[in-house]
Amino acid sequence: MQIISLFASYAGLGLFAGLLAGLLGVGGGLVIVPFLVALYSLQGFAPSALMQLAVGSSLATIVFTSLSSMRAHHRRGAVDWPVMLQLSIGILAGAGVSGSLAHWMGGAALAVVFGVFELAVALQLGFAGSAAAHRQAPGRVRNLVAGALIGALSALLGIGGGTLTVPYLVWHNIDVRRAIGTSAACGLPIAAVGTLGFVWAGRQVEGLPGASSGYVYWPAVLAISAASVAAAPLGARLAHRLDRLLLRRIFASFLFLLGLWMIGHNLPARP
Repeated sequence: MQIISLFASYAGLGLFAGLLAGLLGVGGGLVIVPFLVALYSLQGFAPSALMQLAVGSSLATIVFTSLSSMRAHHRRGAVDWPVMLQLSIGILAGAGVSGSLAHWMGGAALAVVFGVFELAVALQLGFAGSAAAHRQAPGRVRNLVAGALIGALSALLGIGGGTLTVPYLVWHNIDVRRAIGTSAACGLPIAAVGTLGFVWAGRQVEGLPGASSGYVYWPAVLAISAASVAAAPLGARLAHRLDRLLLRRIFASFLFLLGLWMIGHNLPARP
């Protein structure tokens, strides 16, 4: 019964993340990571590895969801493949070191960084407008550098990178629809290389749960991935019927609270 309830919890998390992705185009990692930290804690996983396990598992779910998203955007001609490939070269380098960096930082520091990032995304979603175009299309060198930074930070935090890639591309005068499609395609190398990095970084860590490869816990990955892929199309359909601005602000408030929770539970206690 306990196993069934855990899988139900993971599937419910996947449904929620998939609906959000369809409704708002926001990757599920911002929600998946904090909830996995809570669920893993309830399962009694080692406290020192909770955050790394949550991030690594989140990245593995994005591998599956990004394949579906990338295919859908490609069918609509919304992926700028030359820009995507240039970004991906940098992404491979940046995302590749994320697992080792997360292992070195430790769970508490990583959780605080994640919480601060969530607060920033919440403020951007709730109050800021879309990025305005200021430059021409980005060049190869700029894309390589940007890809490395986007890949490193996204994989470190267990997200697909849309909150970073889309504003970067729109800033460089790429149409927002192509920016979203290109960002969706960039999510695959971020997630795939980031997952491998977390598997490698946790390969010799003792006390990790069974059915895990390094810092990736597969029961959670499979349940979340299946549910989120199924729920995303429903979210996309609902997006045409609901007030998206109101939804953005509600979700921003939710993210803000999650960010505060992540920070508050991981700052060192006062003596």
